[in-house]
Amino acid sequence: MKSNTNDLEMQATETIQMKVALVEDLREIREGLTALINGTHGYKCVGSYFNMESALDRIGDDVPHVILTDIGLPGMSGIQGIEILRVRFPDIPILALTVYDNDNKIFDALCAGASGYLLKNTAPARLLESIKEAAEGGAPMSPEVARRVVRLFREFRPPESAAYRLTTQETELLKLLIEGHHKKTAAREMGISTNTVSFHLKNIYLKLQVHSKTEAVAKALRERLV
Repeated sequence: MKSNTNDLEMQATETIQMKVALVEDLREIREGLTALINGTHGYKCVGSYFNMESALDRIGDDVPHVILTDIGLPGMSGIQGIEILRVRFPDIPILALTVYDNDNKIFDALCAGASGYLLKNTAPARLLESIKEAAEGGAPMSPEVARRVVRLFREFRPPESAAYRLTTQETELLKLLIEGHHKKTAAREMGISTNTVSFHLKNIYLKLQVHSKTEAVAKALRERLV
């Protein structure tokens, strides 16, 4: 009996799939990505949408583990959509997949709540790895984008007056939030419990006078707090 139970558990584990929702207006790219995801063991495309409006209307029907979206969409932009999706599904990683590699687009997407930023020339194998990485709490970026982000942060300088009186740990946590971490991964990076992270988050929100992680990250970047 024990052996049969173990076999059933193993079969259940093997059938678990990484569910991905996709927002892409170009049909050939959308169909290609859908085929790539569905054709890879362990992955499943649970929604393929040609614009953000359709995605927002239907994406909750089968909630994905990761959302992959273009930025340059007809109608509502991908960045606007990311902001709304981040509010509706705060725990789902959102990856921007786009041809845009300029500083403003990268900055806007990350401030809106994107967990990562990939260019459309990303190799299929790397794209699949990035989806898994995002689902596990990472913040995947194309090498070109990562270099730009590093340069942007090097140019940032903290304000002369630390008006918000953030502690060292609060500042460290804010940096991790900017990098795309969530509570569990931030706790692991800082060597503290998730309850302690929640405590610091409440203090950060109070000091910055914001109500969410997205608002805190946006304010930190805009005012160069870290």
